[in-house]
Amino acid sequence: MERNNLGNNIQMEIMNFEEVITHLHKQSRPYSLLMGNGFSMAYDNDIFSYNALYNFLTSRDDSLINKLFDVIKTKNFELVMQQLDTTLALLRAFDSDEKLQEDILLASKKLKDGLLSSIHQLHPEHVYKIPEEKIFSCAEFLSLFTKSGGQIFSTNYDMLLYWTLMRKHVENAIDGFGREIENLDEVIQGGMAEYSDLVWGPNIEKQNVHYLHGALHIFDSGINIEKEQYDQSNFLLEKIKKRLDRGSYPIFVTAGNGDEKLSHIRHNRYLSHCFDKLSSLNGSLITFGFNFGEYDEHIIEAINKATHAQNKTPPKLWSVYIGVYSDSDAEHIRSIRSKFHAKVNLFDAKTVNVWGG
Repeated sequence: MERNNLGNNIQMEIMNFEEVITHLHKQSRPYSLLMGNGFSMAYDNDIFSYNALYNFLTSRDDSLINKLFDVIKTKNFELVMQQLDTTLALLRAFDSDEKLQEDILLASKKLKDGLLSSIHQLHPEHVYKIPEEKIFSCAEFLSLFTKSGGQIFSTNYDMLLYWTLMRKHVENAIDGFGREIENLDEVIQGGMAEYSDLVWGPNIEKQNVHYLHGALHIFDSGINIEKEQYDQSNFLLEKIKKRLDRGSYPIFVTAGNGDEKLSHIRHNRYLSHCFDKLSSLNGSLITFGFNFGEYDEHIIEAINKATHAQNKTPPKLWSVYIGVYSDSDAEHIRSIRSKFHAKVNLFDAKTVNVWGG
């Protein structure tokens, strides 16, 4: 076990994942999972890295999008979106030219559309493109958390989590979606039941799988939050593409800093519910593939709210275990450690066998 000294002489161990699970199991507390893009990159870095999205976006020969990445000198689409939002806010503050404001809004929309298209095109075609052994390994990993009574949170837009849960049973994993009987009066009189599409709500009380920033398969119809699903006539991505072609967009938080992301979250009842669940966690939280960057302040805020510093009874978040891949990752977490109110621990993310060998 590696030990590192912090500036305040408090030692911070870098554990391996098995040690973390063994310790938490002895504590007899639930432990939850927060995963970021590193979860998807662990499956296939060539598909799910920021570089992959950037390369696909810039290969579309859209001069405006290419120019934005060149001017801001980044491959991170979130940074570009942030710069556009900041510029627009400044223009509005100075009552600047409305045409210029409209151009920035158009650029932001083109970038978002391009991002959605990129994820759609790069994504594995359907769930059965993922090898069985990878699905099995991931399901075993996720089961660690649900069996403990914990929650699963993801900030990823892709469908790897959804597909794993769909294809392989993960004990007690419930995403809150279900079908409602639409003709209850007829059913009471002996008629055949007619069911709705998959909507969020029927299983909300038992929900323990949360897409904090939305995902490709979750749509807000204005009346219901709907989950697109696979059927025998169409693969899931084909059905999502048809929605996109009709101008229907998935619930999708991309732009802005932490405050702007939180504002977007609070304006959607599904996202707000998921965020509140993170804000009221009990036990411990393990993070995997989540780097707590400068645009993740809202996530730290939720974790701190769950900590309830003066409360010694559940629900209370007691500790956070953050997975790091490198010395620079570990140094980054040490540099922001004071932002967390709960006890922070580090573990080697490379010791987590999410997708198998």
